[in-house]
Amino acid sequence: MTQGRVIGTDTVEDARQRGRLIVEVMPGDIVTALARESAERLGLKLVDGPVEMPAPVRTDGATSMRRTLYRRAPKWQAPSRSPRKARRLGKLALIGAGGVGGNIAHLTSRADMAEEIVLIDIAPGMAAATALDLNHTSGITGAAGRCIGGETLDLVSGAEVIVVTAGRARSPGMTRADLIDVNARVIRQAGEAIRSEAPNAVVIVVTNPLDEMTTEMLRVTGFPRERVLGMAGTLDSSRFRNALAMMAGVSPADVDAITLGSHGEEMAPIPSRATIKGRPLNVFLSEEQVKACVKDAITGGGQVVALKKSGSATIAPAHATIELIDHMRGARTGPVPVSVMLNGEYGIDDVVLGVPAHLGQGGMIKIEELRLTEAETAALHTAADAIRTRLAT
Repeated sequence: MTQGRVIGTDTVEDARQRGRLIVEVMPGDIVTALARESAERLGLKLVDGPVEMPAPVRTDGATSMRRTLYRRAPKWQAPSRSPRKARRLGKLALIGAGGVGGNIAHLTSRADMAEEIVLIDIAPGMAAATALDLNHTSGITGAAGRCIGGETLDLVSGAEVIVVTAGRARSPGMTRADLIDVNARVIRQAGEAIRSEAPNAVVIVVTNPLDEMTTEMLRVTGFPRERVLGMAGTLDSSRFRNALAMMAGVSPADVDAITLGSHGEEMAPIPSRATIKGRPLNVFLSEEQVKACVKDAITGGGQVVALKKSGSATIAPAHATIELIDHMRGARTGPVPVSVMLNGEYGIDDVVLGVPAHLGQGGMIKIEELRLTEAETAALHTAADAIRTRLAT
């Protein structure tokens, strides 16, 4: 009789990284409580084994040859992969029903990502009107989730995920840091309501200045760092990928790139990790062109503000927030840039900064430390120092 193994969180994490949906538990195996909790959070099932494997499909030589020749035909296209089965949220609350919040609600409702979507805004009637407008689309989209709008923060009660977009937007000539004092008051009010009404929620902060407001949300709620996230890196990375694609004349789908650091002047696009069609940037672009793309990513938000004259970007930030929620639902896998409190990662302590992290049902699972160049590592530390300075003033 073989001795059973101990199934811990490392076994569950290994299964997730391999893209498996089940963890086989053989007779005699011991499953730790933490492993069960991790499996539930990641959407994996613990299945009693041995699991019966399907019999291999046997194909005769003539059929195999015919299929091989067919795949070599110029018109053949590989079948698209079926999307991952994502978990549906119970209740999603949006504090702020303006441009960003309204677009997040629209995208969430359209994809039927939550059973209930609650919009909250201090402007009389705004949240209720948006909610009603979205409910009117259900006859077209067939979405089953219902939207509710109101003006009081107690509506966050019982929310699984809370997105905070409320606060003053930038005007031309303003930096994100100029909004610290006015928006900190908004975050404090929201954080106090979240702490009392939704103590188990995961909070995503979108309000600018992003890293500083995420720090304030952590302080007010007292939540662990895993459950207070800042949306920035997904948006900044999208802008960086768009700039690289335009410069190289390729589709954005051909570009893989990430941006870390702060959501502001100290933003740190990472060219050393970026690829175009799976190859390094220098195959397609000169050093000067890459620098231009880095600058375009850093100034992307300001470009929108300058064109709008009043207000800032709303559509791209909404899509960037949905990307984080999709990682939490299991619709996407792998590391994603997100602002979190660092505890020694990348040699940085006690500051919120954008880094790649794995997300799950309970928020952040772990931070992934990438191998960066000396200049890129220095940029991260410069961003950390700048955030500390702004918070100290």
